[in-house]
Amino acid sequence: MGKFLNPFSDVGFKRIFGQEMSKPLLLDFLNNLLEGERRITDLRFLDKEQLPVSNDDRSLIYDIYCETSTGENIIVEMQNRPQAFFKQRTIYYAAGSIARQGERGSEWCYDIKAVYCISFLNFAQTEISSEFRTDVALMDMCSCRLFSDKIRLIYLQLPLFTKEVDECDNDFERWIYVLKHMETLNRLPFAAKSAVFKRLAEITDIASLSKQERMMYDESLRKFRDTIVVMEGARLSGVEQGRAEEQRRIARGLLEVGTPVCTIAKVTGLSEDEISGL
Repeated sequence: MGKFLNPFSDVGFKRIFGQEMSKPLLLDFLNNLLEGERRITDLRFLDKEQLPVSNDDRSLIYDIYCETSTGENIIVEMQNRPQAFFKQRTIYYAAGSIARQGERGSEWCYDIKAVYCISFLNFAQTEISSEFRTDVALMDMCSCRLFSDKIRLIYLQLPLFTKEVDECDNDFERWIYVLKHMETLNRLPFAAKSAVFKRLAEITDIASLSKQERMMYDESLRKFRDTIVVMEGARLSGVEQGRAEEQRRIARGLLEVGTPVCTIAKVTGLSEDEISGL
């Protein structure tokens, strides 16, 4: 175990990106994420967090909801396991942020500000893409030109980022490398040459936590690890069920060609009673 917080836990993620003391880190990450597109000079955290549907999901999904100095809404979320209808949920979140900008009265002319929904995925989800980064915006399907910049969805599938520390070409890639490997590190790379990464190392050092903060972190880490155990158990169960079904399929085929039950049992590992019931 390294000396730094696990960024995939609720406390770790919020300490890095969701507190006033870490606002410069969030600004740096967002500006590197959107480099060449726009620059954010300041932001404020909104009081009302966009919570998941169930409190049971707090070890799975947690998010930071903020607004830039020019009015754009930004949702940054971490998700730790695949979820049905995930794309639809992120669209719903973004659309909800747009809808809340509406004002009563005839003088409001739909002067909406852009909404960015940035999703860290601690897994690969094929329905999104096979790439580490996926950027989604409204475009004209014939010309492939941007139709509107008012909604933007960015998905970062961390398992698909495979660069090593010396292969990172820019600060965005350095951010991703550090977040992906942080919990296992005893020294944060890039900290010696970057004030941002030096600050990141300081606030994520487990030794810097107060007693109460450490208790909260340990609890959030326990929930995160429980989530991973449940995920792995479900995966192994699925593999085992698939293997058993394959053995039954083979057994049925052998029965059809008249193979003796005792021989089928030796080949498949099924009991003779199981084979007789097929």
